[in-house]
Amino acid sequence: MLFRRNSALIALCRRSFTKSGPPHLHRTTARTMATFREVVNQLNEFAPTNLAEKWDNVGVLVEPRNIGSSITKILLTIDLTEAVVKEAQELDAQMIISYHPPIFAPLKQLTQGSWKERIVMDCIHSDIAIYSPHTAWDNINIGVNDWLAESLPYATCRPIQESPTNPSYGAGRFCEVKGDPIAVRDAAQLIIKHTGVDSAMVSFANGGSGAGGEQRKIRTYALCAGSGASVLKGVKADLYITGEMSHHEVLEATSNGTCVVLLGHSNSERGFLRVFRDLFAGKFEKVTFHVSSSDREPMQLVLREDAK
Repeated sequence: MLFRRNSALIALCRRSFTKSGPPHLHRTTARTMATFREVVNQLNEFAPTNLAEKWDNVGVLVEPRNIGSSITKILLTIDLTEAVVKEAQELDAQMIISYHPPIFAPLKQLTQGSWKERIVMDCIHSDIAIYSPHTAWDNINIGVNDWLAESLPYATCRPIQESPTNPSYGAGRFCEVKGDPIAVRDAAQLIIKHTGVDSAMVSFANGGSGAGGEQRKIRTYALCAGSGASVLKGVKADLYITGEMSHHEVLEATSNGTCVVLLGHSNSERGFLRVFRDLFAGKFEKVTFHVSSSDREPMQLVLREDAK
């Protein structure tokens, strides 16, 4: 179901690559294998790193010993954990694309006492390169936020915070529902199905007329994958979709008449990895992209065993 629903976005992406302006993807035909440098060039064409937020740390974080070395297996993950590194080693992958940058705050040392430092050392020891796109993937017009926007049918969709270089790029999305308004409960079910999660947390806001709860109608929605409160704050919409917000941020939204759907931080991003994999399938003749099976939302829903 998830793959069928994403087919329209994949088709849109491929059409976009034939037009002027980034991103472009050009099939490599001169070589049977791709080099690390060639893969990085294509990643930067797909989502230029200068589109990332200024505070972010994107691009190549760990290089292989030889940047001209061949790449045949790439592992895709949202979070680079020790379990994902082990999976990459067992897969014999030469490169990991980690959506969240495992190196964010400056590292003052590399020791066994910190899991993030161990990850970097293990990747260097195994000669596994690390590339992180993060908000560059968020801000392109066929990226993570556009994938999340496809949860509901929309007539129009635009960035909330436009990029100064191109108004079609930017943080978050504001969308108008296509066709008839959608009840909040129905919208939540569509979002859950599209993202492939088992459940979502929903806050139902009352309408100005006193009509509220689950039958509140959605005509507009705003979204930001991950932790989207800072982008969504003050946006007038019937519904917010994001990964996480604080208790008080949810209260603020619902008090202002906006319903909220929270998917879990990485759950609001992870489904795009399969879109990216399918988009890049066949891009390089002998490079395969694998979506990590070890990568998962760290918080899991546990029900009370005697609950009915």
